[in-house]
Amino acid sequence: MKKYKEEADIFISVKELKTILRGSYGAFIRLVEYIRVNYVMDELWDGKAELKFRKSGKTLVTIAVKDGAFNVLVIFGKAEREVFDTVRTQFSDYICSYYDNSRTYHDGKWMFIDIADETYVDDLIRLLAIKKKPNRKKEKTI
Repeated sequence: MKKYKEEADIFISVKELKTILRGSYGAFIRLVEYIRVNYVMDELWDGKAELKFRKSGKTLVTIAVKDGAFNVLVIFGKAEREVFDTVRTQFSDYICSYYDNSRTYHDGKWMFIDIADETYVDDLIRLLAIKKKPNRKKEKTI
C-alpha cells in the first residue's frame, strides 16, 4: 500500500496546483470543499498527485491530479449500482457514458471520470451521495 505524506511533508503548493490544474482548478476546489464540509473523512495526500478521502478503511473517492485536469475514481458496489440505475436520468450523458463503459470487478464498478472544468461537479456530488450519505452533522446556530 502506498505510504502517504504527513501534512508537513506536502510538496505541492496551491500556486503549483493551480498551474497544473489550470481550468479544472475551480472544479477541484469545489469538489474537495464539498467533501470536507459534508463528510467526516480522513484525507490521504501523496504530496504530488493523489488525494483520497477514506473512513474506516473504505474509500469514498480518489482524486488524481493530471496536467490541465483531474481524474475522479468512484467505485460502486452492487447496492450503489442498483440505486444509480433507478436515478440515472438525473445524470448527464457524460457521466452515464463513464458508468456504462466502466469495468465491473469483484469489488464493484470502477469509474475513472476525467474532469476538465466545473461542468460535471454536481453530477460527481450526486455520485458521492449514492456511495455514502453525507455524515457530517451541521452545527446548530443560535
